[in-house]
Amino acid sequence: MNLQDKRYAQYALVREMMDTVGVVKGFDRGQSRDVAGRIASVGRLLMSGEGSSRIFPAKNAIRKALTWGLDVCLHTEGSRQALQYVLSKFAVFCASNSGRTKEVVLLAKKLAESGNAHRFGLTANAGTLLEQACAETFVLTCGWEQAVAATKSVVEQALFYESIVRHIHGSIDALDCAALAERIEEALTLPIDAGVVRAAAAAPTIYFAGYNDGVAEELTLKTNEITRKKSDFLEGTYAVHGIEEVMDPQDVVFVVDPIAEEEEKFEEVLVKGVGLKVVAIAARDTRFETIRVPEAGAMNPYVFLCAGWNLLVEIGMALKINLDKPERARKVGNEFIG
Repeated sequence: MNLQDKRYAQYALVREMMDTVGVVKGFDRGQSRDVAGRIASVGRLLMSGEGSSRIFPAKNAIRKALTWGLDVCLHTEGSRQALQYVLSKFAVFCASNSGRTKEVVLLAKKLAESGNAHRFGLTANAGTLLEQACAETFVLTCGWEQAVAATKSVVEQALFYESIVRHIHGSIDALDCAALAERIEEALTLPIDAGVVRAAAAAPTIYFAGYNDGVAEELTLKTNEITRKKSDFLEGTYAVHGIEEVMDPQDVVFVVDPIAEEEEKFEEVLVKGVGLKVVAIAARDTRFETIRVPEAGAMNPYVFLCAGWNLLVEIGMALKINLDKPERARKVGNEFIG
């Protein structure tokens, strides 16, 4: 991906992906300090939203909290399902870039009606219906995105939730946004092997496998929006526990940050068994062809995500698709009217 090349620069999607570098570099780690203290006092946090506003931002925070042994319990759920829960003992973040997503606004309204004072909004727009229903709302600096597929907002939302986790854990000073911005820029601009792009462009289905931290799952969604191809998220070792029965040898599996101990099994079942192509996205060498990204330690998931965006843009370009305008997908999936 290269903004100096007009073939890429013509698309708002590519420009917004590259905007992520500046968004990360300018991220204010201190903005979540007070709300982190309130969440810590409650002891439970539910992060709700729809699609890209929830998948990576919430699940990355949950993985970090569990890895670091945080005393606060973090959960995530879609807003309709969350409406069925008793949330009186939870702090709740309702995320919607537009601030108009119907399911999210209805959840915030129900929390207000029930008297939950720990209801927070996270959005890219000020003065929205969501803000009216929340006790406090945080507005992202990235601004409204023109492309249908959300990109820079996803990373800023994830950083916001991660900053909460780090404030509670006491590791906020270790969040080096300038260094992360450099790694993200490298991931967004690194060359993707043409053979990998051709194989993915020709594949009936593109699979993403990996941790349940939102990266592979979010790239699965972006595959639909950006390349218009069928895709599936295979959590953990799901890829070698039955789905191989229906896989096609022309399919491609991208394994994000493969666990070294599981690589042999993936090779045995998918490469030798099904006969399909497996490609890793990782910060180290693997036994598969690897899209090698720069090492960023605990922040690697952000770099993997951005390398995946880079890959999907190349696939979309190879398929001669208008990256900004899917035929059916909408910017606001289900807008609140009224």
